[in-house]
Amino acid sequence: MEQQEFYRGLAQRVRGLAEKADPLTRRRLQKLAEQYDIKGGNALRPARAVERPLPVPRTRPAASIFSGPGEA
Repeated sequence: MEQQEFYRGLAQRVRGLAEKADPLTRRRLQKLAEQYDIKGGNALRPARAVERPLPVPRTRPAASIFSGPGEA
């Protein structure tokens, strides 16, 4: 039980730091706090999966491939 309280305390401290941080650091600290919540058994803040969007596929090759005298 003590270990759960330890991680809950860490999550709370990390969130306090995140409030004063720049946007990039804030996101990273919030993610860290979520991980501490999981270790602390806090079901109120479930971890969420973060996925990056896939790049839009090109329908034709970039123009830079065709610009030039055709060197081999």
